[in-house]
Amino acid sequence: MRQIKHPTIEQVELTDIMYALSDPTRLEIIMLLAQAGRKLTCGEINLNRPKSSMSHHFKILRSAGLVETLIEGTEHMNSLRLEEVESKYPGVLNAVIKAATKS
Repeated sequence: MRQIKHPTIEQVELTDIMYALSDPTRLEIIMLLAQAGRKLTCGEINLNRPKSSMSHHFKILRSAGLVETLIEGTEHMNSLRLEEVESKYPGVLNAVIKAATKS
């Protein structure tokens, strides 16, 4: 079965994180994962957008190091890499989540 590539936390750059979070759809995905506090399938993250569009957004979030996607059977399970990102860039992701929650 195909494995999905993810950057190590050492490869994650702040500019990539900020770029990924600058899109409202990607920010909404991050917010859903943060609020859930668990892995979510792609089907559980239904934003009424085409599958190809959602795949593109997940690819950018993975490349930025914000989301980890694991394949379990036929499901793609997505989780927020909050602890890892916060260990490298303390306060950044939590601040974005807190600010977006207030909006």
